[in-house]
Amino acid sequence: MKEGLAKQKLVLDRVDSGGRGLVATQSLRQGERLLFVPSGLLITADSEWGCAETGRIIKEAGLPEWPMLAIFLISEASREESSRWFPYFATLPKTPSSILQWTEEEVNTWLTASPVREKALECIRDVTETYRDLRATIFLKHPEVFPSQVYTLAAFKWAFGILFSRLVRLPSVGKLALVPWADMLNHSPQVDSFLDFDQNNAKSVVTVTDRAYQSGEQVFISYGKRSSGELFLAYGFIPSELNVHDSVELEMEIDSDDPSFEAKLRAANEQGLSSPQRFPVRKDGFPAQLLAYARLIASRTSDPAQLSRIARAATEANATEKDDSDVIAMLSAEEETNAYERVLAVCENSIAEYTKFLEAHELDEVMNSDTSTRVSRTRMLQQLAVSLCKNEQRMLFRLQHILRTDLRGLRTLPATENMSGGAKGKAQRKNGGLFGLFKWDIDILQK
Repeated sequence: MKEGLAKQKLVLDRVDSGGRGLVATQSLRQGERLLFVPSGLLITADSEWGCAETGRIIKEAGLPEWPMLAIFLISEASREESSRWFPYFATLPKTPSSILQWTEEEVNTWLTASPVREKALECIRDVTETYRDLRATIFLKHPEVFPSQVYTLAAFKWAFGILFSRLVRLPSVGKLALVPWADMLNHSPQVDSFLDFDQNNAKSVVTVTDRAYQSGEQVFISYGKRSSGELFLAYGFIPSELNVHDSVELEMEIDSDDPSFEAKLRAANEQGLSSPQRFPVRKDGFPAQLLAYARLIASRTSDPAQLSRIARAATEANATEKDDSDVIAMLSAEEETNAYERVLAVCENSIAEYTKFLEAHELDEVMNSDTSTRVSRTRMLQQLAVSLCKNEQRMLFRLQHILRTDLRGLRTLPATENMSGGAKGKAQRKNGGLFGLFKWDIDILQK
C-alpha cells in the first residue's frame, strides 16, 4: 500500500477480554480526533480490483454492495502477496466469529430458547442461497476467472463474516467501507464515538473520543445501538457490561379459533402487521404497540372499524397517543385485563423455555474436564448461548414483574366497566403506574 497511516496515538495490544484492541499510548482528552485512515486504504465498492477481468464481470452483473464486496475479498485474498491488500488480509481472522460459522444443528441446539435462533437460521440460509445464486449465474459461467476451489461456500461465508463484523457505513459520505486499523477498535455500549469520513480537513476516516482516556487504557467506539442478540449474530460476542440498548422479542398471535379471526387478521394486515407478530421488550419495559396488539387479540368486537383503530395503535409508524386512548376507551376492564394476561402468559412461557435450557446446559462437568478441540468449540458455543439466554431471561423477569403489578390494579375493577374516565383513573391511582409508566414507543428509541 502506497498510502500509510499518520503517526498514531493508539497501539494494537492484548486487552482484558483476551482478544486484541487499540490502546492509548498517551493520555487522550475528550473530543480528541484519532485514527486518520486515508481514503486510499479503504475497501469500498469503488476500490480497484487486482484482477481486472474479475472486476469487470462483477461490475457488469450489477450486484448489490454486500455480495460485490464479499467477492472482492475472496478475489484479493486469493492473490496473496500480489494483492495490495495483503498486509490487511494478514490481520484478518481465518474464522470470523459471526453466526455464519455455526451449523444449523448448532443453532438449533444452543439457541433453542432464544428468539435470536430464527434470525440466525435466516442469516445462514440467506448467505448460502446468495452464494448458490452467484455460483449458478456467474461463477460457473466463467470458471477460468472464478475457479471452484477458490470461490467456495466456505470462502463466501468467511467473506460475509468479515463484512458482518467490520463493514461500517460512513455517515458523512453514505458509503459502506472496510477501514483497516480502525476495525481493530472494540465496541462498548457505554460509548457514543463512531467512525466517519472527515471531508473538510483530514480527508480521512476519524473517530472523536467522547471521554478522556489514560495511557494504557483501551479506546472504544460504538458499533451502533444494538441489542446483545444483534451483536452476537454479527460479531460473535455478548457485552460483559450493561447494554442500555438491549432487547428481547416476544411473539404474539391472534387466536385462530376466534370467531373474529379473519376480521382481526385483516385489520392487522392493513396496518402492515402479521400473525404471529414480534415486538421488542427492553430492560425498562415493553412498547405500547405490544399491548395494543394484545388488545386486538383480546377484543370481543367484530366491528371492522373498531378493529382497524385497535390495529393502528399497534403499529410503530401509524399509532398516535390519541389512538391509544381511544382503544382503551373501547374496552371493558375484562378485555383490558385479558390483554395484559395474554402478554404475561407469553412472557412466562418464554421464561420457562429459558429456565429449561439453562438447567440443561449451564453446568456441564464433561466439558469442564475434556480439552479436545471439538469440546473446546462446544464449550465456546455453550458459553455464548448461556450468556445470551441469561441476559434475555433477565429482561423477561423484569417484564413479568411489571405486568403482574399492573394486573393487580386491573383486577380490582368491575369486569364489565368501561376503561374510559373513572375506571382508568381508579386503576392508575391503585398502582401508580398503569397505562404508560413502563411503556415506551419503538420509534422514539430508534431516533
